[in-house]
Amino acid sequence: MRTSEWFTKGAALLRPGLEPRAVAADAAVAERVPRTTRERLQATLRRHQEALSPRVLRRTLSELQAIVDPRVSEVEGARRAHALADWYAKATTEERRDCWLLMSEQFAADPSKVKAARERYEAALGTPEEAHAEIALRRAVQSPRTRLLQRFAGYPGGMRFLVDLRAELLPQLKSDRRLLALDAELESLFSTWFDVAFLELRTISWDSPASLIEKLIKYEAVHEIRSWGDAKNRLDSDRRCYAFFHASLDGEPLIFVEVALTGEVSDSITPLLDESAEPADLSKATTAIFYSISNTQAGLRGVSFGDSLIKRVAETLKAEFPRLKTFATLSPIPGLRQWMQKNAPASLLQALDQPLSLGPKSPERAQLLALAARYLGKETDKGKPCDPVARFHLGNGARVERLNWAADPSPKGIKQSYGLMVNYLYDPKRLDKHRAMLSQGQIPISSAIEALYG
Repeated sequence: MRTSEWFTKGAALLRPGLEPRAVAADAAVAERVPRTTRERLQATLRRHQEALSPRVLRRTLSELQAIVDPRVSEVEGARRAHALADWYAKATTEERRDCWLLMSEQFAADPSKVKAARERYEAALGTPEEAHAEIALRRAVQSPRTRLLQRFAGYPGGMRFLVDLRAELLPQLKSDRRLLALDAELESLFSTWFDVAFLELRTISWDSPASLIEKLIKYEAVHEIRSWGDAKNRLDSDRRCYAFFHASLDGEPLIFVEVALTGEVSDSITPLLDESAEPADLSKATTAIFYSISNTQAGLRGVSFGDSLIKRVAETLKAEFPRLKTFATLSPIPGLRQWMQKNAPASLLQALDQPLSLGPKSPERAQLLALAARYLGKETDKGKPCDPVARFHLGNGARVERLNWAADPSPKGIKQSYGLMVNYLYDPKRLDKHRAMLSQGQIPISSAIEALYG
């Protein structure tokens, strides 16, 4: 007999005057409202949408608690974590969610200890005991969940397990806020474990292992690599590709950037992706164009690598090619069309159905460029640029430099931004100034961008 049927019949026996329809409604509400793991651990039966029975849930909690048992060594704790990870690998998505819920709800800091430590700290402010009280408060607010995740990271392959766990967890956060604590803990630990001080910058070339080039093809997120010939072109003599690696994810790039060495700032992606084009003369290269930057690990979302990557790459390139004077991007504008749909006149949107057919003197073309310049140079959301790529580069200290017409004529380019692309300029002498401007709500732009919407 299903739980809902048992609930309905049992309630009818206890309250014989109650209408069956009302009893069924109560049962339906009980089925829809998720129980906390605390309630489930004290129960006897599971509800139909719960993956693990109360008995198995209690056993799983005991196994998680055994991992952080203070009486066992780091080695034994890591071994126990590895054993649970083996079970996790075979578990269903629903069973994994129950494991996440246990980690999130059952390993929080003790609120009474936190309250007491905070009160002692506040009372000690300005006294010789302030430092000791602060240490006690820090220890009180550190949750057992932190120790649990550290034990998982302690066995070979444990970091890979945690990164993959968070990648699977992230899409569930909107529908289940109970998982937010676990996600926040993971992001905080990853920000420390994957700090730039622990990362190694490596060059990826055509001489790199095929397995690494395959990962480049797999993770490329800006301009799809269509073939091995395409990959070879991007690793040619006038190109450079750099990636950050971490010892715990050996052989797996965390983020990589593709660079073209040219004699001027590029205004179109087409020649850069042309497999038949001759390599540029490196003796005449004065400009480094960052034309693709891709994060590879979904589980590391929120951990910032880009600023450090671009800075390290620029320094590496400058050391190899002293003639380089300009560092710029050729970037997509992924949020433009969506913003235009909300802010541009309907008549203009209709005229932009085939943007590449618009001539140089077309008023619609001028309107599109003006609106795109406004989108990049003026529009903000909570004080930050609306466009995600703009947020990344401007947050790193770049400036919106130039809009390029028909720079990406691919279907993806047309769909995202009517074929427009933008150059962001990285001027090493002005990065801090541009960051300061952005923190004050002012987007750094060139006079050419300002003239478009001025």
